[in-house]
Amino acid sequence: MSVLTYTLIGGILVAAVLILKSRYMSFRAQKPSDYTDGPIFDIRERFNGPIACEGVIYGPTGRVTSRFVADFDASWDGNVGTMTETFQYDSGNTQQRVWTLTLGNDGGIKADAPDVVGTGTGRQEGSAVLLNYRIKLADEAGGHVLDTTDWMYLMANGSIMNRSQFRKFGIKVAELVATMRPKDQAYAGE
Repeated sequence: MSVLTYTLIGGILVAAVLILKSRYMSFRAQKPSDYTDGPIFDIRERFNGPIACEGVIYGPTGRVTSRFVADFDASWDGNVGTMTETFQYDSGNTQQRVWTLTLGNDGGIKADAPDVVGTGTGRQEGSAVLLNYRIKLADEAGGHVLDTTDWMYLMANGSIMNRSQFRKFGIKVAELVATMRPKDQAYAGE
């Protein structure tokens, strides 16, 4: 066999490994059924009333590009909830998003917001919640539409750990890590 044949076979094998890794051994490979043990995460209980949030956003190189604090306020009418998020970034910029969340009897979630393209979908199961949606960034941030995978995990103390990845053309361009807790819940050690 020629060098070109070996190169092509090697390239195909590398591509196959990368595809399998992204599908079966990565952040996006998680399933809600992986989290059936532990406390039950019911979004109607956990996203209800005033919520404090703090987090960081990592750029494509893995370095922190932004820090933020946010105040959320959520309420429910049966299985339909409204959650207003008000973000304050370390740059001084602010942002507000109003979500409409609809919880199905099977644990399925539909999520709408003005900067979400189409309707996001997800699921609550066990101690975790998954949301997938396409978000349109503000014009000052480039106006790009990013595919978002948003995982939230209920902790034993009632806090929520949030990890989100943002992709463009399948390539991860940013990641967010944040905590959420009822606004009246003190930090550990206070």
